[in-house]
Amino acid sequence: MADKIRVLLSEEEVNQRISEVAEVISKDYEGKEVHLICILKGGVFFTCELAKRLTVPVSLDFMSVSSYGDDTKSSGVVRIVKDLDEPLQDKDVLIVEDIIDSGRTLSYLIEVLKQRGPKSIRLCTLLDKPERRVKKQVHVDYTCFTIPDEFVVGYGLDYAQKYRNLPYIGVVEL
Repeated sequence: MADKIRVLLSEEEVNQRISEVAEVISKDYEGKEVHLICILKGGVFFTCELAKRLTVPVSLDFMSVSSYGDDTKSSGVVRIVKDLDEPLQDKDVLIVEDIIDSGRTLSYLIEVLKQRGPKSIRLCTLLDKPERRVKKQVHVDYTCFTIPDEFVVGYGLDYAQKYRNLPYIGVVEL
């Protein structure tokens, strides 16, 4: 039996907001090149849409970091599954994430990346769940949507590797 999915944010809402955030990022990085670090797997849909809308030069790399497995709750144990291909020395880095909730993964990741000598590190997320934040020091520079504490899928977000390809953000009603 298929899961029931309730639309939280429509495809149109998501596309409009990504355009707005890309405009702000482009202004903030005017005269610079931004090095996007896409956090796989979920961040790839958002990163591609964001990158297409940026008007400044963009370079791109990928990293896979996990703390979930196939569960709906973070395990709390962060591990790097795929590391970057390029050095970060003297680059203006923008970490692009699909969703931030507890902040554990990003807190760990930011500390690891700071040690690699970037000029700057900022954080951009499609979705933010601040009420779930455990690591309060995680500062999100660019947020498309702040959402309630519900388990969401679509636009790269998955439930046991399903639903990433939905063009909207939905809530799985189990």
